[in-house]
Amino acid sequence: MRVGLVSPVLTQVPGVASPWEASAGAAEVVQVAQAADEAGLHHLTCSEHVAVPVDVAAVRGGTYWEPLATLGHLAAVTSRVRLVTHVLVLGYHHPLQLAKACGTLDALSGGRLVLGVGVGSLEAEFDLLGVPFAGRGAVADEALRALRGALGERLPSFEGEHFRYDGLVVEPHAEPGRVPVWVGGRSLRSLRRAVELGDGWAPFGLRPEEVGRLLDEVQPPSGFEVVLHAGRALDPLRDPAGAEQALRRLRDAGATVVGGSVAASDVDDHCRGLAALAEIGGAL
Repeated sequence: MRVGLVSPVLTQVPGVASPWEASAGAAEVVQVAQAADEAGLHHLTCSEHVAVPVDVAAVRGGTYWEPLATLGHLAAVTSRVRLVTHVLVLGYHHPLQLAKACGTLDALSGGRLVLGVGVGSLEAEFDLLGVPFAGRGAVADEALRALRGALGERLPSFEGEHFRYDGLVVEPHAEPGRVPVWVGGRSLRSLRRAVELGDGWAPFGLRPEEVGRLLDEVQPPSGFEVVLHAGRALDPLRDPAGAEQALRRLRDAGATVVGGSVAASDVDDHCRGLAALAEIGGAL
């Protein structure tokens, strides 16, 4: 089991984010990314929302750094840690726009990009962007098929109900087979979508026992990643036993990769926690 980081600062959910994150900026983001890189953590994350209604932001948070720009910058200041979009909303992007972005990040990062995608659930944001909310699952499925067919191709082509293209050059394109696709969600349908169209499943908001029940219904293929996130901030410095227990629980639920957030009083404390988290994860 590999252990990655649910990045601080880049996404700030009320009641979850640590107080120090509110005043943090690019320097702290780079410091954390480099500490994760040095510690040997598997990945760091960056999520996506374009604009969040004020009432929704009170629950979900309003701070969401743009993932493709952010990960492009972090690719330049790290060398090993994988860069995960967790998640991009498929309905907000044309498949070829994502294929171009992924090809560029694949080149800039030396093959460290993991493309996490999801269907999306914030109707007001769909309305803002002029994207139909109803039927978004079927559109996302087709977009994912189109994207998978385009990722490693200079001359992609696709013929579907919602997307059609041919005779176009997309350059740079990703190295064939090099960009894994993790599918988010929290339903049986999302798991089936991930098994059929992705390389891994990265659910959110599910208890480990719920994950186990869903995995009993759909048998993932060999090499398929199950990416689970700790539901609370771990404190590997002051409570290493608790952090280890949380990681073990996720491993036992079927996780092949775990993402953890780290409780900390400031950025330096957070970076020390990353080294401790990597040590605990490496012993499991």
